[in-house]
Parts: sequence; structure tokens; C-alpha cells
Amino acid sequence: MENTKTYKEENRSRPEFYHRKITAGHTGSQRWARDVNQTGCKPVACGSQGAGCVPRNSRVRAPPGLFQIAVRACFLGFVFGCGVLLSFSQSSWDHFGWYMCSLSLFHYSEYLVTAVNNPKSLSLDSFLLNHSLEYTVAALSSWIEFTLENLLWPELKQVTWLSTTGLLMVVFGECLRKAAMFTAGSNFNHVVQNEKSETHTLVTSGVYAWFRHPSYVGWFYWSIGTQVMLCNPICGVGYALTVWRFFRDRTEEEEISLIHFFGEEYLEYKKRVPTGLPFIKGVKVEL
Repeated sequence: MENTKTYKEENRSRPEFYHRKITAGHTGSQRWARDVNQTGCKPVACGSQGAGCVPRNSRVRAPPGLFQIAVRACFLGFVFGCGVLLSFSQSSWDHFGWYMCSLSLFHYSEYLVTAVNNPKSLSLDSFLLNHSLEYTVAALSSWIEFTLENLLWPELKQVTWLSTTGLLMVVFGECLRKAAMFTAGSNFNHVVQNEKSETHTLVTSGVYAWFRHPSYVGWFYWSIGTQVMLCNPICGVGYALTVWRFFRDRTEEEEISLIHFFGEEYLEYKKRVPTGLPFIKGVKVEL
């Protein structure tokens, strides 16, 4: 069977005419040769079973989305590089360099793991750079607090054991979250799903045997760890309260969908495995 896509016959004389034909077999190749001669197009190889045709003066351009992806990836790479340099500066800003590396790596790896695991859901939003207004305000607040306290009380930012503890929290949270994403595979999505897809299965193995929401647990400790790393007392407390409330609501919202999707299977899983988040038990089910 051959599949042919062309404009109407009367459009063949137009200079901007773009003709593309995919055929298979010797007969199709002969038809293709006639079409090329008639339209004045330049043939381009298109695999072993067909060819394409573009205007002679046209230029091949990358899809617009690729440019935007490249800009974000380069930006995160630049931030990571600056963070590495700042980390070895032997100044009161070295721990902020740790933070820059952690932040840029987190956002880049979110996109990368999604591209590997669930490419169908991949988008620019997978970088999570535009997560929410609250997320942006929280990040800006932590930068402002660190800068002001570093200028006024630089010794406050040189508590190495505390910053190291924060770094360990960040590494633990990052590894746990990415392990959860890899374990869930195509079942993982940055957006809570309200409809069950055909391939959606309940994952209870790996890190999901430890916690019901390991990706949330990882992000919870990662976010708090960034403020411990920066020795930010105000944002440290603020982050802890804010992310706890966020994941409490998020967990309940997600579990309503999971109970709807998997019914008794998820309820049994819910009884066996904790959420992993402190003082958060998930949605309450009345029998």
C-alpha cells in the first residue's frame, strides 16, 4: 500500500509549492521521479522506502521547541559551572556555589529523566523552571536572605558542619526522587492524572515498597536541605512549613485518583506502606 500526501493539482505551478510523497516499491519510485520533474523540486533521501521533496531554495530549520530546550539546558549548564567555580572560591559564598550546583542539576535532571522514562509527557515544563509563582518567590526569598545575612553577618554562613548536613539532605533527596522516577517509568508524570491510561499500573516495588510517595519525600528533603546548606534560618523554617503543607494537599489529591484507578488494590497498599512524609498519612477513607 502506498501513502501519498499532495496539494491539489492546480497548486503545482505555485513557486512556494511544497510536495512530499512517501512511496514503497519500484512503481512508486517511478511515479516519484515523474513528480519531481513536474514540480522542479529537489529530492532528499527519506529512508530506504521513500523520498521527500523540498523547494530548491529552502533551508532546513530545527523545530522551534529544540531552540528553547537548548537555551534552558545551556542556561542550567552555565549556572552549574558558575556554582563549581564559586564552590572553590574559599569565600563566604562557597556554600552558595553548592546551592547553585544542586539547583541547576535538579532542574536539568528532571527533564532528562522524563525524556528517558516518559517521552510522551515531555515538554518545556518538564524542566520545572516555571513550576509556580510560589516556587519562584521562595527561591528569590532564599537568595535575598543569604545575600543580606552574608553581608551583615558573614560568619553565620560559614558553619561548615551545618552546610554539609544540608548538602547530604540534598543528595539524599535528589537520589530518592530520581530513583522513584526511574522505578515508576512511564507511570510517572509531573502532573497529577485524573484519567487512567491504558498503560497505567500501580507500582509497589523498589523505593515504592518503602514509601507510597518517594518522589515527594525526595523533593521534601531536597528543598529543606537547600536552606540548611545556605544556613538560612528564616527560609529554613518557611520552606519546611510551606513544602509540608503543599505535599499534604498534593498527596491527598493524588490518592483520590489512585483509589479511583486501582480501588481495593491501592487501599491494601496504602495500609502496608507509609507516605514517607512526616505527619502526613494521605487521604482518609471511610468504609
